[in-house]
Amino acid sequence: MKRILVVDDDRQAGDALKEILAAQGFWVATAQTPEQAVEAFAREAFDLVISDLNLEASRTGLDLLKQFRAQCPVILITGFGTLDAAVRASREGAWDLISKPFKVRDVIAAVRRALEQGGNREGGGPGVATAAPEESGMVGRSPLMIELYKEIARVAPSKSTVLISGESGTGKELVARSVHEHSARGHGAFVPVNCGALTESLLEAELFGYVKGSFTGAHGDRRGLWEEAEGGTLFLDEIGETSPATQVKLLRALQEKEIRRVGATRNTRVDARVVAATNRNLKKEVEQGTFREDLYYRLNVFTLHVPSLRARRGDIPLLAERLLRRAMENAARVGLRLTEASLRALVAYDWPGNVRELESAVEYAALHARGDEIQPEDLPLELRSPEVREAAERSPLAALFDDLPTLDELERRYLIHVLGVVGGSKTKTASVMGVDRRTLYRMAERFKVGLAPGENDGPGE
Repeated sequence: MKRILVVDDDRQAGDALKEILAAQGFWVATAQTPEQAVEAFAREAFDLVISDLNLEASRTGLDLLKQFRAQCPVILITGFGTLDAAVRASREGAWDLISKPFKVRDVIAAVRRALEQGGNREGGGPGVATAAPEESGMVGRSPLMIELYKEIARVAPSKSTVLISGESGTGKELVARSVHEHSARGHGAFVPVNCGALTESLLEAELFGYVKGSFTGAHGDRRGLWEEAEGGTLFLDEIGETSPATQVKLLRALQEKEIRRVGATRNTRVDARVVAATNRNLKKEVEQGTFREDLYYRLNVFTLHVPSLRARRGDIPLLAERLLRRAMENAARVGLRLTEASLRALVAYDWPGNVRELESAVEYAALHARGDEIQPEDLPLELRSPEVREAAERSPLAALFDDLPTLDELERRYLIHVLGVVGGSKTKTASVMGVDRRTLYRMAERFKVGLAPGENDGPGE
């Protein structure tokens, strides 16, 4: 039987996780402090450690990770997920980082993967030769954002080309900057290029540079942006907007790690990591013949998908508060706050323009607020529509718990758990749950849970 140590300063949270894992057939011990965890580890061997990242103690989950990672896999759990937390956890060798509130099935899946695969690797994660990362500008604690943070943490230390996908306004450049800043190239230049804003000839000259006399107005040699990114990162935004001819040149530069300035006769070696982004479906465009297949696979070594704002509504209040602080500076206002009714409207809206549109809406509201509170009537007109008002009737707090199980789901899980603990006995199950046999049968039928006779059943079972 696999042995798991759960470390959480919240006794109820630790006991709940212990119960979940015990129902899966694991032997589980708990500790509330780092000291108790160390003592438990000294007494017996564990196959896995699950620790809260932010323990109310002088030592954190990261400290325990550093101490235990050589002996077994360590999974960290956090209620305050950030990109920097994910990077630190990855850098120190955490097996996984899970955000609170979590789905039970996700925790169980992570535990099983760690126990099955954890013994096949040595403790410690890949090192990153940079100074401590700066606080990231990325905001969000939803499960989708935690997954994005973990993916950034995985790919940042590598030299791989990265393709970032996502709708317009989701913050793809911010993701690209995060990959750069948390890599070994973080001290080098980050050079962004908007491929959709330049004509084919101008884009080529900007990217690759040119030599004197290569075209009218070329009065001297000039380095291109690819060379400017030497030792750093070149960010090709809206890569899907490039022409077929430009795509050929990009492919050659990526393959050969060489560029040729416009009008030059010799190639120039370049050492710049390439991160590209697009709001298009490049795979579909490859199938349609509008984007080169070989370039697509050269770019798509590692893909990061930035979720839309409507897919992570629980992050909207957090984002709005961050953007409001910036808006107050721009509007020369102080002390502004969003009312609950305004937050409801923000959460209810679908945000086709994503974070960029939210930023504009918050700044608009900061300029139009007549007092210290931002009311729904201070928001842009589209956020005051009847449809938005109707959708906003539910509390914004409800969106924060979209990923939590329903009461029915909790009741179903509890029924399955109790059945497993008592060996399938219907009499004992009904007794533990505090219901009669008839109610138990109705519950089992409603949740489609089988009540097959077991060895522990009494007469009449």
